[in-house]
Amino acid sequence: MGFFQGLFGNYSEVSLEELQKKHGAYLIEGEEIQTGFKLVRDTLIFTNLRILDFDTQGATGKKTRIHSIYLDTICEVSCETAGMGVDDSEITITYIRSPYRKANELLLGSKTFEFPKKFDVVALYVQLENMAHNNVKNLNA
Repeated sequence: MGFFQGLFGNYSEVSLEELQKKHGAYLIEGEEIQTGFKLVRDTLIFTNLRILDFDTQGATGKKTRIHSIYLDTICEVSCETAGMGVDDSEITITYIRSPYRKANELLLGSKTFEFPKKFDVVALYVQLENMAHNNVKNLNA
């Protein structure tokens, strides 16, 4: 079922040991893996500092693009829970891309992640929304 979920764009949860073994070299000082998910060859990891998005490319899978979203840059989160049939859950994260967060004009980016029905997307949404709320409050202080 995991392979078919991958084909349909769904992440499935991966053990911390597997994530640490395969992606531990990419962690920065003081960073710890909290949870992670796999989508065929791609991986999504949540740490105590950031979200790491590993996009494996090419026929051999040797080339990988790694994108980081720092948790303290998340400013908006939206969630769509799974419905009936083949519907899946989605979380869209909007984050600040500009290095100067108190600038007159912020550069924003967004990324959407799809999860299978069995994953409790609401718990992840609430955690991310709490971060976004605190980040916006600190930004405007």
